[in-house]
Amino acid sequence: MTTQVFDPVKFKITTRQQWDATAEAWNRWSPLLSRWLGPATELMLDMTGVQKGSRVLDVAAGAGEQTMAAARRVGSTGYVLATDISLCILDYAARNAELAGFEHVGTAVADGEMLGEITAKPFDAVISRVGLIYFPDQNAALNGMRKHLRPGGRVGAITYAAADRNGFFSGPVGIIRRRADLPAPLPGQPGPFSLGDPEVLAKRLKDAGFTDVEIMAVDAPLRLESADECLQFEQESFGALHQMLGGLSPAEQDDAWDEIGEHLATYEQNGRFSGPCEMLIAVATNPG
Repeated sequence: MTTQVFDPVKFKITTRQQWDATAEAWNRWSPLLSRWLGPATELMLDMTGVQKGSRVLDVAAGAGEQTMAAARRVGSTGYVLATDISLCILDYAARNAELAGFEHVGTAVADGEMLGEITAKPFDAVISRVGLIYFPDQNAALNGMRKHLRPGGRVGAITYAAADRNGFFSGPVGIIRRRADLPAPLPGQPGPFSLGDPEVLAKRLKDAGFTDVEIMAVDAPLRLESADECLQFEQESFGALHQMLGGLSPAEQDDAWDEIGEHLATYEQNGRFSGPCEMLIAVATNPG
């Protein structure tokens, strides 16, 4: 097994590069993201009290599919600020807001662990959909989120549940980890399932000073026409997988994707694909 030391600075650089590279694809797959994660997103917005006139900060917003959901809720009397470490993907969020006629949506390039660099009035809610899991210093990110909330404001995060509840993603991760001879992630190391334990997720929120922590598990199967379509989705837009594949040669990467395709095929039945997926929705309050 290869011995590696986790370097958070290098990780962030690589993460930004991967999202820059996959920005177009992630935006193109937005209709799928809406079908797949839309119900969990709406529940998160319910639980954080996002409503007409609310001010919302979206951290690690990506191409802004969930930003648009928040913007529809808050209406023209509210405001949504989308932030992301990748300018390339955030440009899509800005363009999508413009196309939707949402003048009450703004964007700002920002490291999710350095939200203090953002100058804005306090927000009623701060949200992060499958973003917090990839921050090397999740405590710093959550502390920054809390400082941008008004007293009584709520934070909301969506994370993947445990790996064994998310075979469509954990299977490929395991295949690549084995082929690339990568060590198991260290406790606290960022990654898809770094906050898959509700107790760990709750502790992160409490350690950052939040109260009234609520965590709900939501079944969110990834439904597509075929396993091949899921393979295409992951190949084109899952930066985490590409990051792990970086140490393999092109031929070795092709072999890994072939095995991933075989794994995904096990979730195809009767001409349809349904990848097992469970998400955790966590919300908590800024006591002020």
